[in-house]
Amino acid sequence: MNAKKLAGEKAVEQVKEGMVVGLGTGSTAYWAVQKLGELVKDGLHIKAIPTSKSTEKLAIELNIPLVSFSEINEIDLTIDGADEINPTLDLIKGGGGALLREKIVAHSSKKFVVIADESKLVNHLGSFPLPVEVTPFGLDVTKREIQNLRCNTILRQSDASNIFITDNGNYILDCYFESIIDPSIIHTQLNMIPGVVENGLFVNMAEQVIIGYNDGRLKVLEK
Repeated sequence: MNAKKLAGEKAVEQVKEGMVVGLGTGSTAYWAVQKLGELVKDGLHIKAIPTSKSTEKLAIELNIPLVSFSEINEIDLTIDGADEINPTLDLIKGGGGALLREKIVAHSSKKFVVIADESKLVNHLGSFPLPVEVTPFGLDVTKREIQNLRCNTILRQSDASNIFITDNGNYILDCYFESIIDPSIIHTQLNMIPGVVENGLFVNMAEQVIIGYNDGRLKVLEK
């Protein structure tokens, strides 16, 4: 049983005719986008905003109609994955490198639904390195400022010889904290640093989390 597919398809049940839908990025969100493509093929009328170039490409392949923010006032529902989820439904996102667009889309949504498998549930955030999107200009000083928050940083690489570049032309520093006990404080501290574009802490944003289990069970967590 594919737990990610299970969670993704369950979330899509909330998509209704005429909605504007935010399309997440990553291995779990992939299944939600695939299911939406099937429903569109069967006659469902929606408009969608992707959170990355890779999701945009997938949506186009599936003939899901896309719109830009200039064409809408708000998003009805966004479905996206997460790298870690704590008991109060705060998240770490950005393992796929799309955290800035993911946060813009989630923030612009009436409802933000997170889909994941059981491995993403944690007691405290921080075992997964926190992605922080930063400008290439001033990288070294930005990195030092971030490390002053008591974490180690690694500049993300796309391969052995190339720096990973986000869809927005920025870099990502993966930040290793021992544990993030108060995500809201770290979130604010990081975003106060010049050179930080955005960080992967999604605090008080998810209204609902759908967890898929390998044995076929589903669990729905809500605020």
